[in-house]
Amino acid sequence: MTPRGSYIRTTARNAMESRSRATDEKADGWRSNGIVWRNVILMALLHIGAVYSLLVIPRAKPLTWVWSYVCFIVTALGVTAGVHRLWSHRSYRAKLPLRVFLAAANSMAFQNDIYEWARDHRVHHKFSETDADPHNATRGFFFAHIGWLFVRKHCDVIEKGKKLDVTDLLADPVVQFQRKYYKTTVLIMCFLVPTVVPWYFWGETLWNSYFLASILRYTVSLNVTWLVNSAAHMYGNRPYDQNISPRENRWVTFGAIGEGFHNFHHTFPFDYSTSEFGPRFNPTTCFIDLMCWMSLASNRKKASVEIIQARKLRTGDGSYGAVNTRQEK
Repeated sequence: MTPRGSYIRTTARNAMESRSRATDEKADGWRSNGIVWRNVILMALLHIGAVYSLLVIPRAKPLTWVWSYVCFIVTALGVTAGVHRLWSHRSYRAKLPLRVFLAAANSMAFQNDIYEWARDHRVHHKFSETDADPHNATRGFFFAHIGWLFVRKHCDVIEKGKKLDVTDLLADPVVQFQRKYYKTTVLIMCFLVPTVVPWYFWGETLWNSYFLASILRYTVSLNVTWLVNSAAHMYGNRPYDQNISPRENRWVTFGAIGEGFHNFHHTFPFDYSTSEFGPRFNPTTCFIDLMCWMSLASNRKKASVEIIQARKLRTGDGSYGAVNTRQEK
């Protein structure tokens, strides 16, 4: 790396860390005894709005129901195929058009910008179920699900996060652009686009489209993502490594479009499919495979059949046996 390149990356890292510190300092006014009251209040209001949204469903047009589900799928892909499998784990490569789409979808998800989400997720994997894990499941279901957002980050999370290599994120112009304009992209993608499209194209009321395609869709997408942190770390079998907390959970797999094969994922985090079963029961893997077929993605990383079988025999709980059913490509 040239001195100039090193200087640019160091400057970018310092700028991002300064921005994170400024955000934390700004939030201090809402914090008391470790509780982030702003998050508590906002999440309470969001979930009240989601409950009210259920009453709106019968009054909305069928096309609005379909549109809300489409927005949910796009939102989920922004997390699963985007910030999780692409940017956090680098399990495949994506060309610029796909990275732009996934960054926009990630803004629709509104779960922190790509840089911060991926950095914290790498900490989660490296220090899983310790105080350095942002959503440490040993602190209980509620904490792992949503409670971790209601309190200050443990000092170990911050300290360990600063030591991780995130040069790949700093070098990606899409990641940096999204972080710079995150609030604007969230306003557009998470709220304006989902609300305006039904109103403009098929005459839905703004009230109905806002509560269904924005509030209800956003709340559901948040909770299915959080279930990966909570339910998939507590309930299910452990066929690949019984010595770690993450489990295989079919219900989470269904809701989070393929992210519930969590014991496999923590055992083989580099695998783009997060499952030994390939595209089966895994819409996110199907999407990545489609993007590869369209030449928008490439270099999918996979754990070999031999490695998976050996690991199941050595550390698994025996629930899947030793036979690997993954489809070879």
